[in-house]
Amino acid sequence: MHLEGSCHCGEVEFSLNSAHPYPYQRCYCSICRKTQGGGGYSINLSGDAKSLKVKGREHIAIYHARMRDDHHVHTSSAERHFCKLCGSGLWLFSPEWPELIHPFASAIDTPLPTPPEHTHLLIDSKASWVQVQAHEGDKLFDGFPEESIADWHERLGLVR
Repeated sequence: MHLEGSCHCGEVEFSLNSAHPYPYQRCYCSICRKTQGGGGYSINLSGDAKSLKVKGREHIAIYHARMRDDHHVHTSSAERHFCKLCGSGLWLFSPEWPELIHPFASAIDTPLPTPPEHTHLLIDSKASWVQVQAHEGDKLFDGFPEESIADWHERLGLVR
């Protein structure tokens, strides 16, 4: 599926192809929640990095999350791209998976398909005020699920 997205102010527009466009995975980690999740979580999609086209690249900044564990702070290798004019989150790129781009569903302008179920992950990191809205068939994880975005789409026969 061809996806088109943009920031709120319109200075950045992007497009890419995705075989896995269902916005099913809700991440409650503090990074996603604080950078993208006004409702307490964010939703990442998956797309082909080679197909990414960007207009307004000069307006993009990159954030590398600071990770804290056992009194140590280190910087994540994952790049969270956002518009430096309006602050809209656009996509995540990780050098661990250079063939993928993970656009934030909130930045996509193309109508997305409705997922038949959701995966709620990193629930152990959610804010105390967040109520997980799980429905029958949804899967909940305190950490990361073993099932990848591609595997989820394949299991449900939703690869495009």
